[in-house]
Amino acid sequence: MSTNNSNEKKVLSLIAVLSIVVPVAVAILMIIPEEARLDIEGQWVKGLPFFHAVINGSTAILLVLGGLFIKKQMIAQHRLVMGGAFILSAVFLVSYVISKLSNEPVPYGGEGWLRPTYFFVLISHIALSVPVLPLAMLAIYRAYVNQIDRHKKIVKWTYPIWLYVAVTGVVVYIFMAPYYA
Repeated sequence: MSTNNSNEKKVLSLIAVLSIVVPVAVAILMIIPEEARLDIEGQWVKGLPFFHAVINGSTAILLVLGGLFIKKQMIAQHRLVMGGAFILSAVFLVSYVISKLSNEPVPYGGEGWLRPTYFFVLISHIALSVPVLPLAMLAIYRAYVNQIDRHKKIVKWTYPIWLYVAVTGVVVYIFMAPYYA
């Protein structure tokens, strides 16, 4: 077995493990009892939903720039902004975990047509956020090892899903903003 093949198997295994562990961990956070929440003081914890919206909006901007840069064959700029989008998504994930561990859930209080619209956006956002991590990691890996054809194939799915998740993250915040203390 060649070293490259061995390294690829290791990387793909890591991606697979993270693709399972991260969503399971986040799902568990949704059902943890009140007593298990962290007692973190400070206004900064209450401000995390806004911070998440800023991160999601910034990620969306970087993704759009990445799409524009690659269309113009600006490879270095594309790599830079796509790496930035991935880093912001990682920061979001860590911050989201802190938020879920420290803040009580806030119910949506909207009524009328806003209520089903909110839940459609929220459910689609959550459902599509699950595959973003493995798709993004695989796309980055394929680009890193210069498997550009394979990178392009995975990006056809990754890019629109990731962009949708980033944009709807902001939309969910806009829906929820009146209900945050």
